[in-house]
Amino acid sequence: MALTDSLQPTLDRFAGATVLIVGDVMLDQFVIGRVSRISPEAPVPVVAYDRDEQRVGGAANVANNVRALGGRVELVGLTGADAAGQRLRDLLAGLGMGTAGLVRDPSRRTTTKLRVVTERNQQVARIDYETDEEARGPAEQALAVQAEQLVQRADVVVVSDYLKGAVTPTLMARVVAAAKARAVPVLVDPKIPHIDYYAGASLITPNHHEAESATHLRIRGDGDAVRAAAAFRERARCERVLITRGEHGMCLLDGDLPHHFPAVAREVADVTGAGDTVIATVALGLAAGARLEEACVLANHAAGIVVGRFGPASVTREELRQAIAGAKGLIG
Repeated sequence: MALTDSLQPTLDRFAGATVLIVGDVMLDQFVIGRVSRISPEAPVPVVAYDRDEQRVGGAANVANNVRALGGRVELVGLTGADAAGQRLRDLLAGLGMGTAGLVRDPSRRTTTKLRVVTERNQQVARIDYETDEEARGPAEQALAVQAEQLVQRADVVVVSDYLKGAVTPTLMARVVAAAKARAVPVLVDPKIPHIDYYAGASLITPNHHEAESATHLRIRGDGDAVRAAAAFRERARCERVLITRGEHGMCLLDGDLPHHFPAVAREVADVTGAGDTVIATVALGLAAGARLEEACVLANHAAGIVVGRFGPASVTREELRQAIAGAKGLIG
């Protein structure tokens, strides 16, 4: 089955699909300047300030990827009652995404990553503002209620876990139960300390480092990736596993049948947020009626585009359409 024949109609159906994203929303801030000398006070570069940029990050970047691809998106996450939280809401609203599912918790900071970078996109330093304790009490209950309500109009659910406190065992169990009641797939972009939270998920998408950490297996080739995926699936008690392997592509284990997707050759500028793009594209592909292998091919091409850009980025449906139209090969 040719890529252009099987995948182009799926792209046309993106506009009618809805993805619910639940997880750790963030504000990504960039302080950009020029470096021409080293400080006399310490062996560090002096950055002459030029401008600031702000973008949505974490689960909000997953949501932005779904939106950019033309899908409908709902978002559930946790912020503080602070200026960064309001700025994140403003950015989401400016992108045309609703913020009703965002829960304010006055006891915590909105997760913010402040990066100092040069005009050549070289990162000098990063400062993290965060409260990473897991949500409890009213905040956790509010997250679960929002997620259960929004599952009712979703075609696929994505859990985007960054270990920043939104994803708890209670929230995860209630999301899986609500989705199962409607036969809606649940996809998880995981963090290994939470691996026991994800039981019942339809698909989990660890990168190769996370898969190695969870299974204590080295991944040096396709066969190793399949063995690690099987061990990861057993450990996490999920249905399917998709391991993202950077320049080595992706490995999907669906039942007993592995699928390998070679990386799309592109110049790599920044891998930040590539995992967000992968899971957003897989989710939207499934929501639009694609087979899982087809959705993974779409995600592979989307990741190949986004790694050529600086910082958390997104891919448009037209860009993805052009990428697959120019591809030669078969679905893996």
